[in-house]
Amino acid sequence: MTSKSMRSFAGGLIVAAGLCGGVYFFVPGEATGTSEKLSEDDMKESLASEGYVIHSEKEWEDQIAEAEAIKDKAEAEKETVKEPTEKIIYRTVLTVSKGSTSIDVGKNLQKAKVIKNAYGFSDEVEKKGKANGLRPGTYVVDSEMTTEKIISIIFK
Repeated sequence: MTSKSMRSFAGGLIVAAGLCGGVYFFVPGEATGTSEKLSEDDMKESLASEGYVIHSEKEWEDQIAEAEAIKDKAEAEKETVKEPTEKIIYRTVLTVSKGSTSIDVGKNLQKAKVIKNAYGFSDEVEKKGKANGLRPGTYVVDSEMTTEKIISIIFK
């Protein structure tokens, strides 16, 4: 391509861009294809016929306030109406064999959901000084008993 043909091509691009810009800015365009202006009621009716719901800002705020009031009322009712809860008591038959330790007993009691923490139970036995006083045998204990009561039943 020679420099003369290159200048001609660039000049053509400039002229084309100028014509497109002039048409864009100076010729009135119609986006909808109709020249009539719709009133606000006509626009609402047209949108409603298409399935849209139209609210004014005040109507929208009223609906939001009503929804929040219903939510607050439901939360207030939820707080005031409490269903009675039944306390579940776990009972187990614990067999302590010779050679068992307080941590073994604690783990078995934790598995049976009689106590919450096996290591806490073992620490309590150590504090009371009864770690060496474990009595082999079969015992019935439940989750309603205190830790002290369970220790007094199983240990000397």
